[in-house]
Amino acid sequence: MNPPATAVANPPPPVITVPQADPGAGYRARKAEIDAAVARALASGWYILGEEGRAFEREFAAWLDPSGAQRAVGCANGTDAIVLILRGLGIGPGSTVATVSHTAVATVAAIEMVGATPLLLDIDPDTYTMDADELAAVLDDPPPGLPPIRAAVAVHLYGQACDLRPMLEACRAAGVALIEDCAQAHGAALDGRRLGTFGVAAAFSLYPTKNLGALGDGGVVTTADADLAERMAAIRQYGWRERYVSDGPGINSRLDEVQAAVLRARLPFLDAGNARRREIAGAYDAALAGGTLAAPVCREGATHVFHQYVLRAPGREALQARLRQAGIGTAVHYPVPVHAQPAYRGRVALGPAGCRETELAAREVLSLPMFPELTAAQVATVCAALEELG
Repeated sequence: MNPPATAVANPPPPVITVPQADPGAGYRARKAEIDAAVARALASGWYILGEEGRAFEREFAAWLDPSGAQRAVGCANGTDAIVLILRGLGIGPGSTVATVSHTAVATVAAIEMVGATPLLLDIDPDTYTMDADELAAVLDDPPPGLPPIRAAVAVHLYGQACDLRPMLEACRAAGVALIEDCAQAHGAALDGRRLGTFGVAAAFSLYPTKNLGALGDGGVVTTADADLAERMAAIRQYGWRERYVSDGPGINSRLDEVQAAVLRARLPFLDAGNARRREIAGAYDAALAGGTLAAPVCREGATHVFHQYVLRAPGREALQARLRQAGIGTAVHYPVPVHAQPAYRGRVALGPAGCRETELAAREVLSLPMFPELTAAQVATVCAALEELG
């Protein structure tokens, strides 16, 4: 008779001591300032489109461009920020908007929300941002069967600038509006000029994990065009310029006063937080030096703010598992290109490159822990694991 089989207990999962992101840490780091701001907003008795929102708009615009050229308009989220820009420009049905497939799906969702047709282009494999040459090619020779291209949404992904100079030149030559998607690029710059000041307008998400994040959803649009700013401000509240009277069709997309107060409390610390992100990225770069994994490429002349620190690893799952065993959390931004997702597969137009680099990147990208409140010990844990990988 065979002895009874001995049950083998499954080993407990590793404890993650270094999370990939931690919005709570950002709150705890500025708890006194945030709590005071929330209390001020609550005590005011005015909770929608009040003084907190107006002050945040002024302060954010001045932070973005101290010259005073920019106007800011708060809204409910980053998706609506893109919608407001497109609607403010009169872009909707009968228009094509070029953007990338390697982005949060919100970029493409916003284009379809206004009734426009998305055209998805490939990325530069080094920086993961739009291939400027492919944009120029489709503006010069648009794909057949699509409505006219009226705008391009340049996504400054992971905290790094797109190759804006040739993109702006190509858009100007074609009479196309260049819109900046700055959802991951608060404070990033190109040639010393902050992103969000190059195109006709820019959209920022204020989601809790962003470099500047609320404690809920929020968004803001910026533009140097005062008329466009006024149109977008009306559209965000039913098209009202006079209360209860809609001059044109609008939506309901308002940044509430409590979130605006939180953002005002956090804005003065944004530049220091971005500097800390670059410091952490430098430590990771040093740990990777001489190994088989390459550090992220930084565009020449660009100031990267490392919303994400992204590696490329052909054996991504194995790398994730090894880091998990060391207690290190990771994430994938983004595992499935927009054009390959069930909601879009087979029905969205692609540029001539067919998004080949996009599909390869989606199989290989891996985001390491990155937020300003990472402790020295946590950064050292990540660096030691990277050095062991060789």
